[in-house]
Amino acid sequence: MKKVSVNKSLFIKNRSKIFNNLKSNSLAIVTSNDELTRSGDQHFPFRQNSDLFYLTGLEQEKCILTFCPNHPEKNLREILFTIKPNDQLETWTGHKYTKEEVQQISGIKTVKWIDDFDMTLRDLALSSEHIYINLNEYIKYESPVFYRDQRVVKNLKEQFPLHQYHRLAPIITHSRLIKEKEEIDLLDQACDITNAAFHRVLKFVKPGTKEYEVEAEMTHEFMTKGARGHAYQAIVGSGKNALVLHYIENSDECKDGDLLLMDFGAEYGNYAADCSRTIPINGKFSDRQKVCYEAVLKVQKAAIKMFVPGNTIDKVNKTVFKLMEKELIKLGLLTQEEVDKQNPDQPLYTKYLMHGITHFIGLDVHDVGNKYEPFKKGMVLTCEPGLYIKEEGIGIRIENDIMVDDNPLDLMRNIPQEVEEIEKLMSK
Repeated sequence: MKKVSVNKSLFIKNRSKIFNNLKSNSLAIVTSNDELTRSGDQHFPFRQNSDLFYLTGLEQEKCILTFCPNHPEKNLREILFTIKPNDQLETWTGHKYTKEEVQQISGIKTVKWIDDFDMTLRDLALSSEHIYINLNEYIKYESPVFYRDQRVVKNLKEQFPLHQYHRLAPIITHSRLIKEKEEIDLLDQACDITNAAFHRVLKFVKPGTKEYEVEAEMTHEFMTKGARGHAYQAIVGSGKNALVLHYIENSDECKDGDLLLMDFGAEYGNYAADCSRTIPINGKFSDRQKVCYEAVLKVQKAAIKMFVPGNTIDKVNKTVFKLMEKELIKLGLLTQEEVDKQNPDQPLYTKYLMHGITHFIGLDVHDVGNKYEPFKKGMVLTCEPGLYIKEEGIGIRIENDIMVDDNPLDLMRNIPQEVEEIEKLMSK
């Protein structure tokens, strides 16, 4: 795992936003992710709870952060609990944070061992009237088993049933939505590494290449440029596979005359890039592929201008669907008469574009926030119109990451997307 050094001032700043939005006489608790068993005594690679990382910069398992702003003892108002290092543990699994390292990374002064948590928790809770718990409130998230924060809720309510309980997630979400300069810098770096991977792929792809070989080229570039790896499971879909929105098998051969749709992005310093590009496997778009591709690119360029303060995901979607509807008519996929007579509850464009155009991005590739949240300067979202024509075996998606501003900033403006540029790079 590549660890990126981030100045602790970011995490101090992030915590102050949460600290100052809690009710008086409150206790708030944020935990690290669980380690997940892969098989036997093997674990899946550990990835920190995004909220805990946002507030501390710590990448280690078995960490707990507590806020208790009105506690009589100042050194108990902000505490980080972590594993106590020992020789046997470090022999088997490597170095664990010392208290001094936790202080250096996070800027938190009071650091205790996790073994002290239960006793300290009782002190904090009995000095408080309100308890904030941080559950995962992402709209599409579901878990068949209790994750750590849910277990914390259960234990707290058994121990302290008469306290008033509150949701911490809305406060953290509100804070995470607007990115600090340090976060934009990390996103920029993730995008730059993604750009390098795309250039590598453009030189590599040809008829007969396997989809998984393309993914391997991306992975190589990500890792050698200092990224942790992929921010999410890469989609490398050629031909008919490009019509499957979440195709991740990446196992087929790239064939002459087909398009290759790639949805990929580097994770750098825990921040995700999310890029989609569609290229001709033989290096040259056919006339039909080109006109379809340029229709999507035209819509994307128009859509990017909408990432201004006050807009919303919902408004962007509705406007872009109408723009795409016009392009579908020009492409001969729909007629104006059909559009005029369509059932508004079942619009005809959904046959060719069946997904939303944008989502928030940051510490998670599908980051916190909802489609009705008004855009504010410093928010970062994707812009990803697509076109999927099953009868013609054409699947196209073009996706860039955009920072909201009066003049929206395209963080992927350097990643090639013009037809001529792609063909020129592939011909080298």
